Amino acid sequence: MSIWIAIGVTAVGCYLVKLVGLLVPAGALERPLVRRMAALLPVALLAALTAQQTFSTGSALIVDARAAGVAAAALALLLRAPFLLVVGAAVVVTAGVRAMGG
Repeated sequence: MSIWIAIGVTAVGCYLVKLVGLLVPAGALERPLVRRMAALLPVALLAALTAQQTFSTGSALIVDARAAGVAAAALALLLRAPFLLVVGAAVVVTAGVRAMGG
């Protein structure tokens, strides 16, 4: 029964967070600092998630084939490659390093 309590508390919490967002005055959202933070926050969160998924296994820090794939994707981005080519380069390099025993 405790799982349903956790689900209910989570649902109410999500609703309250959404409600608080709707209650913020429009003037507060138009400030330049708030607008800049709102634009940069998703990028920072995605970068943190990418770093965590690339360089960790459980609670250990590890550098393996995933790091090579991310490096290949970064190089493709620097060369202004299309998105699908960036993803493809990361996949091919990661698979290649793993196939070589890395």
